[in-house]
Amino acid sequence: MDKNSASDYYGRALPCRRGSGFIGLDQALFPWLHRPQDPRRVVIIGAGGRDIHNFNIFFRDNPEYHVVAFIHVSQIPGLKSRRYPSELAGSLYPEGIPIYTEKDLEKIIRENKVDEAVISYSDLSYKELGNIISRVIASGSSVRILGPDETFIRSIRPVIAVTAVKTGSGKSSLSRKISEHLKRRGVRFVVVRHPMVYKDPGRMIVQYFEKTEDLDKEDLTIEERGV
Repeated sequence: MDKNSASDYYGRALPCRRGSGFIGLDQALFPWLHRPQDPRRVVIIGAGGRDIHNFNIFFRDNPEYHVVAFIHVSQIPGLKSRRYPSELAGSLYPEGIPIYTEKDLEKIIRENKVDEAVISYSDLSYKELGNIISRVIASGSSVRILGPDETFIRSIRPVIAVTAVKTGSGKSSLSRKISEHLKRRGVRFVVVRHPMVYKDPGRMIVQYFEKTEDLDKEDLTIEERGV
């Protein structure tokens, strides 16, 4: 298409006289299609694990979205004063991202005019999922669940994934068994756990554990220790 033509709503070329002030039919009939779109306002609902992962992989440095807040389950201690720090949230969030408890879900959605609530739990029952969806829709927001293609981390090495349908199913015990088997075979490997925001996220950017004493040094919770 040359500079003396325009396109209609369906992409067909329309003649346009130079200097005549004519514009494309789509601009005349649908001017909002050419206005810069504001980022979609999002809250991410989770339990301090998969929700953080989804943000890091999909939303961080993504100008099409603005994450208003994380909504976490209330049993995580110290949430009232918790923020996801700017050094982890990226350049779009110089003040970090606030973290609220699930009881504030409706209030946060309404007060911040949230467009989408992204459900990012790893282990919800259908009943629990349905309850959250109902609360979100009743508050005026849409619901979204990110799929694997949007959240997988690409690896150049073989990966063994240990997953489960619910917390406490035995992932840590199975991971230790797999580790013992790999050691016996002389395989060099590393165990990677997704982030959990139980303490100050700014202090947890990278944590390396080689000895049992390292667990005490980092003041890990019982769940994080995999006891």
